[in-house]
Amino acid sequence: MTCDPVQLLTQPLDELPNPLPIPVLQRRRGQAAVDVAVRPPGSKSLTNRALLLAALAEGTSTITDPLLGADDAERMLTAIQTLGAIVDQPDDTTLHITGVGGKWRIPPEGVTLNLNNAGTATRFLAASALLSPAPITIDGNDRMRQRPIGELLDALTQLGADVEELGSMDCPPVRITPPESGVPRINLLRFGQTQSSQFISALAMTGACLPDGITLDLGPEPTSASYVNMTVRLLDQIGVRVRTSEQNRVIRVLPGLKSFHVDIEPDASGATYFWAAAALLPGATVKVTGLDGRSLQGDVGFVDLLGRMGAIVRRSDSRRDKWIECRGSESLGPTMADMSNMPDAAMSLAVCCAFASGTSILRGVRTLRVKECDRIAALQTELSKIGVHVDADVNDDEDTMRITGLDAATAGEPDPDPVLFDTYDDHRMAMSLALIGLRRPNVSIRDPQCVAKTYPSFWRDLAMLYA
Repeated sequence: MTCDPVQLLTQPLDELPNPLPIPVLQRRRGQAAVDVAVRPPGSKSLTNRALLLAALAEGTSTITDPLLGADDAERMLTAIQTLGAIVDQPDDTTLHITGVGGKWRIPPEGVTLNLNNAGTATRFLAASALLSPAPITIDGNDRMRQRPIGELLDALTQLGADVEELGSMDCPPVRITPPESGVPRINLLRFGQTQSSQFISALAMTGACLPDGITLDLGPEPTSASYVNMTVRLLDQIGVRVRTSEQNRVIRVLPGLKSFHVDIEPDASGATYFWAAAALLPGATVKVTGLDGRSLQGDVGFVDLLGRMGAIVRRSDSRRDKWIECRGSESLGPTMADMSNMPDAAMSLAVCCAFASGTSILRGVRTLRVKECDRIAALQTELSKIGVHVDADVNDDEDTMRITGLDAATAGEPDPDPVLFDTYDDHRMAMSLALIGLRRPNVSIRDPQCVAKTYPSFWRDLAMLYA
């Protein structure tokens, strides 16, 4: 095995050693500090929304710079073709999708969609079964069969669909038969706080093809409101008429979905690993290109959390040359942060808190329990391997966790014991835990290939820090 960090990390994904050692990033005296620019692949969240909407639309839509080659997006692409959409990829950055005009085209006996552990695709396609002439069965891998979607299934039942649970209660596999008339029995749904905002987004996008649209009353405390806002803004951007109350508490989606052209932003969740890397390395500068404060993605706010911990943040003021830059300071302070609008960034922030002085409090984390793994339990187990204590359900609040950072003496040990981090087949656990290896020697990551779910080029991009 080569010891050169760049050669090690730029190997093809399926040829990486397992476990993968993460070389500590140390600059010799007189050597320039890290100063790199990174552009993550297209946003998974925006890509899968655009794929569904293009597949359902009337006519041929064009999607530029989508996430391609990642398992989540490929599952969605395969599914929409099974449901009747036509996909053409003229080059590495463009998709042309000819939609079905608001009604899936499948045989009378129905179809089964195996979506592996793609949560976004599972929720979006389950709701879209309302637009099918025949039953659609939604299934996935073992972990997906543990991830509850009961609140979405209840909503579909209220709308007139027949839902058969074929496995564990409230979880895939489920067989969804649309209303016999093809018209929902109601067009107003009321929700309390849900386990996932994706249920709301799924219904909102499906509503653009329902005869009378759909109205969603989200109540006073919607879950992960930034993701619902992303959906509303995207619908508006592609020409769907959407009416909202203050702070999107009530959303009215009117029928009418025509073909469109949309450019997909770089993935802001993927960007958090590189901003966090800069924050962890004093003097390092990482610029993420293609994103600015006008992004549809709530995770762009992550960099401001790092700024509150002591990192230095700069932004482009140009609409053409978009970028957000983070520079590491000499030390990080603890923080109190609300992650409810950026739950996918919680692991990145937790790693930064592990190297901060003092104790940090992260709120808005309850949805981490039902992600690709139980991310709160996983953080407790893995961060304990380097002496970081994570308390969950602080003061009996399932939405809060507390992280006590390493003391300076421990963090500065020149040759600490080897640590092997488990990743639970969870791409975000792998990418966030890898950041620890930039600061702490003797860190390895098990199953590095799991990043293929959303960021197949992650290790290659991480190698830029060592160049």
